Amino acid sequence: MCSQHDPVLPQELFVEILSWVSVKDLMRFRCVSKWWNYLLSDPTFIKLHLQRSSKNTEILLTFRDYENDQSRYCVTPCTVQGLIENPSSTIDACHRFSHDYTILGVCNGLVCLQDSYRGDEYEEYWVRFWNPATRLMSENSPHIGFRSNDYNYPYLFMLGFGYNDWSDTYHVVFLDNQPQKMEVRVHSLGDTCWRNIITCPPSPSLSLHGAYVSGTLNWLALPMLSSGYRWETVTVDELLIFSYDLRNETYSYLCMPDGLLEVPPEVPVLEIFKGCLCLCHQNKTHFVVWVMRDFGVKNSWTQLLNVSYEHLQIHVLHGFPTLPVILCVSENDEIILLGNYDGMEFILYNTRDSRIDRCEHFNEGKLYFYSYDYVQSLIMPYRN
Repeated sequence: MCSQHDPVLPQELFVEILSWVSVKDLMRFRCVSKWWNYLLSDPTFIKLHLQRSSKNTEILLTFRDYENDQSRYCVTPCTVQGLIENPSSTIDACHRFSHDYTILGVCNGLVCLQDSYRGDEYEEYWVRFWNPATRLMSENSPHIGFRSNDYNYPYLFMLGFGYNDWSDTYHVVFLDNQPQKMEVRVHSLGDTCWRNIITCPPSPSLSLHGAYVSGTLNWLALPMLSSGYRWETVTVDELLIFSYDLRNETYSYLCMPDGLLEVPPEVPVLEIFKGCLCLCHQNKTHFVVWVMRDFGVKNSWTQLLNVSYEHLQIHVLHGFPTLPVILCVSENDEIILLGNYDGMEFILYNTRDSRIDRCEHFNEGKLYFYSYDYVQSLIMPYRN
C-alpha cells in the first residue's frame, strides 16, 4: 500500500471504494502515493464522494461564546441524534475561532465566513471559504464597501451564500439595498472581483443573511416604503420573501402562509431545516413554526409547531420573550430541540405527545445558536 507505483487493483475499483470512505480517513491517505494524493484533489472524485456522503447528513452547530470579554464564533459538526441526546456536551466540544468571523452560510460542507471593517462613515465586507473537515481555508475575497451615511434603515445590504448546481459554482450574493433601487452583486469562489448582475426595485430587508434552499437565497423583506420604517405599522400583506435564483440570475417574491393572520409582535426569522424553508415567529402567547414543504408553492406551507410559552415553561415577565431557536428536528419530525435564551436552556419538545421530554441548562456566555444542514466533504475552498 506504500508503493509509489500505480495501484495493483484497477483504478476504477479504488475510486469506487474510496468514494465511500470518511473525509477524516481520506486526509490521512494522502501520503500513501502521488496517485492517491492526486485523486483526493480531483474535482470528479470530489463530486462523487459528495454524492455518497450526502446520505450521511449532519448538523453544523454554531454559536457565539462570550469568554474573557471576547466574543468568538464556535462551530462543531454533530449528528442530529447526538445533538438531541447530549446538547450540552456537544457545545462544550466546539471549535473556537481565533478571529471574530461571522458565519454567513454552509453548503456541501463548505462554510462561508464573513469579515468586516466598520468606520464612522465607511464600511467594508469580505468573505473567506473554509472546509471544517479538511481544515483548508481560502484567502480573503475582494473587499466590497459603501458609505454608511448613504443608507437609512431598513435600506441595508444583505448577504447570502449558496450553490449553483448548473455551473457547479459557489456564490456569495450581496444585495445593495438603496432607497431607490437594489443592485445584486455576486462573488464566486475563485473569482477576483464582485460582478454586478441585475438591478431591481428595492426590497427593504428584515434579515441580513439569506436562507439557501433549492438553488435560491431567500430574505424576509418588505416592498418599497414611501415613508420611514416602523415595524408597528407593517401589515401582513406587506410581508414577503425576496428570493434570488442563483442559476437563472433572476428574482421573485414568495408569499407568507395563509395561516399568518396578523403581524407578529417581533420580526419573524427565516431558517432552513432538512432542506425546507421555515418561518419562525411568535404571537402574544405562542411560538409558531411554518415549513414550506414544496419550495415556491404557497399551498405547501404547513405548521410544524404551535406551542404556548406557558407549555414550554418560558416565563413572560414583561412584553415578549426572546424568540426561541430551533436547533434540530428528528427524522420523523416528532422531536424538536429548542434553545431558550431567556432561561439559558435547551428544551427537548415532543410534538407527538405535546410534552417537554427534557431540559438542560447551558452557560449564559453562549448565545446566538444556529444550526445548518451539513455534510463532510472534500470540496476545496479555492480553485485547484
